[in-house]
Amino acid sequence: MSQYVSRLGSNRMAPRLRFPGAFPGSHRKPRRIAMLSVHTSPLHQPGTGDAGGMNVYIVELAKRLAAINIEVEVFTRATTGALPPAVELAPGVLVRHVDAGPYEGLAKEDLPAQLCAFTHGVMQAWAGQRPGYYDLVHSHYWLSGHVGWLAAQRWGVPLVHAMHTMAKVKNAALAEGDTPEPAARVIGETQIVSAADRLIANTAGEADELVRFYEADAAAVAVVHPGVNLERFRPADGRAAARARLGLPQGAFVPLFAGRIQPLKAPDVLLRAVAVLLDRDPSLRSRMVVPVVGGPSGSGLAKPEGLQKLAARLGITDVVRFHPPVGQDQLADWFRAASVLVMPSYSESFGLVAIEAQAAGTPVVAAAVGGLPVAVRDGASGFLIPGHDPQAYAQQLARFAESPELVARMGATAAAHAQGFGWDTAASATADVYTAALHEHRRRVRVHHG
Repeated sequence: MSQYVSRLGSNRMAPRLRFPGAFPGSHRKPRRIAMLSVHTSPLHQPGTGDAGGMNVYIVELAKRLAAINIEVEVFTRATTGALPPAVELAPGVLVRHVDAGPYEGLAKEDLPAQLCAFTHGVMQAWAGQRPGYYDLVHSHYWLSGHVGWLAAQRWGVPLVHAMHTMAKVKNAALAEGDTPEPAARVIGETQIVSAADRLIANTAGEADELVRFYEADAAAVAVVHPGVNLERFRPADGRAAARARLGLPQGAFVPLFAGRIQPLKAPDVLLRAVAVLLDRDPSLRSRMVVPVVGGPSGSGLAKPEGLQKLAARLGITDVVRFHPPVGQDQLADWFRAASVLVMPSYSESFGLVAIEAQAAGTPVVAAAVGGLPVAVRDGASGFLIPGHDPQAYAQQLARFAESPELVARMGATAAAHAQGFGWDTAASATADVYTAALHEHRRRVRVHHG
């Protein structure tokens, strides 16, 4: 079994999921799957609104699945009337736009009311196909899970679900001033965990949380680490060339924040740490640039200029540069240009940005939460910090500021570490989960009708 797919539990649970080669009789991977992403389109720019790591995950996974002959049709909510009903994202990957509610002005919190309309659109698309068109449903995030639950039952196929984030986990580690996830989401997630044939977790820690918080059947949980696009995120022509392209000073210390600007991601911790650094060493002011690349999202939308105001209050506006979200290729340049990526998040199901930065040759200073201890090799490719005390972040950042050779050494280790997270491996492991779900589903149908 691949190191990227591990199982939980004892031998008592082992027979529930075996992989190709272990099955007696016929077993095959699916030919075509319906992938559901209600609240965020794979065509959207990551770092804007609710678009982020999950968008990247769906795009990359779908492309790699298509490359191993599993066709993918991604159903997502139409957010503008100008979109065609279906767009080919890549050979073997089709994005279907479903009309559900007004195109614009709907927050993620408003979407549960549109699930009925979205489900209707999915069913309409299915009704126009021949019987058995989709072999399996793979839903992403709890909103999609509810549509997937109904679709899988109606079509007589297995449901594989990926949570990405979980309400109970987020509520257990809320940032100050952040809004708790509603009870309706907790109930919805609990129902999906019970209904899904297989649950895919990003890390063993997330798999444990599914069992602990949601009473998931440990035998139905598979761990598949997300991947990184190693062709795009790589050291390439190095830090100096990236800085020249982005207009950053060559000799500067550049701690970078890249992601959605909301309390959950804690960009304020970086700004407070920078203020501490400058108090300790005022000479840093002339040779430090702090880029914040991303747009407001979630509860951050209520105060989109809150971070700029914080920078002013801290007296660091001269070193902080705010940039709107950028495309993946330019994001790779920002990672290359940075001395270190800072991720002080309160909760991360995996922390894809940390792997992307490391793949580009940049070390990471991150909170020791969620999947980040898997993504970052503490003390080798970066540093993990328990908690969110700006003093602790300032202390680790000072090490990089004082030692350019530490940036180079850890950056090289980071690039090597990231090589273990290719999307091909993740897609192959996901296909194994699909195959096992199909096999078990067929066996149950035979037993039921026998």
